[in-house]
Amino acid sequence: GALADAGAGVFELAPAGVTGDDLSLPEREVAWMRRVSAATGRPFTFALVQLDADPDHWQRVFELSVEAVAEGADLHPQVAARAPGILVGLQTMHPWVKTPTFRAIAGAYVLGAGDQHHLRSVPIEEIAATMRQPSVKATLMEELRASGAALSFISLTRVFPLGDDLDYEPVADDSVAARAERAGREPFELLYDLMTEGEGRRFFFAPVYNYSHYDYEAVRTMLTHPRGVFGLDDAGAHCGAICDASMPTFLLSHWARDRRRGEQLPLEFVVKKITADTASLYGLHDRGRIEVGCRADLNVIDFERLRVLPPELVTDLPAEGRRLVQRAEGYDATIVAGTVVMRDGVDTGERPGRLVRGPQHTAAV
Repeated sequence: GALADAGAGVFELAPAGVTGDDLSLPEREVAWMRRVSAATGRPFTFALVQLDADPDHWQRVFELSVEAVAEGADLHPQVAARAPGILVGLQTMHPWVKTPTFRAIAGAYVLGAGDQHHLRSVPIEEIAATMRQPSVKATLMEELRASGAALSFISLTRVFPLGDDLDYEPVADDSVAARAERAGREPFELLYDLMTEGEGRRFFFAPVYNYSHYDYEAVRTMLTHPRGVFGLDDAGAHCGAICDASMPTFLLSHWARDRRRGEQLPLEFVVKKITADTASLYGLHDRGRIEVGCRADLNVIDFERLRVLPPELVTDLPAEGRRLVQRAEGYDATIVAGTVVMRDGVDTGERPGRLVRGPQHTAAV
């Protein structure tokens, strides 16, 4: 009611059932959202992903969102540019992280129910070197089998080594399980060896949603649906295991230029999806377009050079807290309100941005 009185604001939520725990819940969630939206005149945007338990359920949610428009509701499923998932690796999450021997080697401890695993004291390259010792490996493999963690951890049919090419749309044959089968090896042993190679900094892409058929055809349909809005690029809540902050750059580079396993998307469509469509949903009518009277908020991009770089783990949070970052190349300049705040990926120190309150409108010309 307060938002209705203000005539501004967006309801945004992760609806019950979005993770597939109860497939009856999404329809019930949409039912109350459409009632509230119609009554208040305010838009709703909510997370929507493809679930392995019912790979087509997202289509029904879109259908319900379209039907809601006839009632005066404004529902926008929020969709991702790729498969939301975790980064498996020696520095983050892996099957041995809770075993006694790994804790002894790494000085590892677990904080909270979110299973954010933090390494302290021992450098990662030393941990990897110790784990490569045959006797240590044998002990850790036995502890894994004894704990049953191999059964509860994510399936290795959905864990893919991330190389320098950062293939976020891999084929099923690239999974650790498929590689192990071809080599006649036990999958967790192969994962162990790949994970502890070199300095132990290799990451593995483990898609949790949007990858039921090992491709992004469902994602493409979600992105191009008139009700779909782009989002879900998780960059903070699970910063020790997930790094999806690169999704806007991925949407540009993969979908408008690099995709080979299906149809691409037009560059102008992708740019509009990231900018004008998002700004319009949130009432930021003074940005998202290059137009007289709008703010001069711009990215100057060398499109042929644009790419995301491999994820990195940095320790720059309070109490030596860790987070994953993923940088990008190809952004010549980022301009906010006419002032260059980033040049070739380097912070210029300029801070022209201001707190935004409520809807924004173009300046009178």
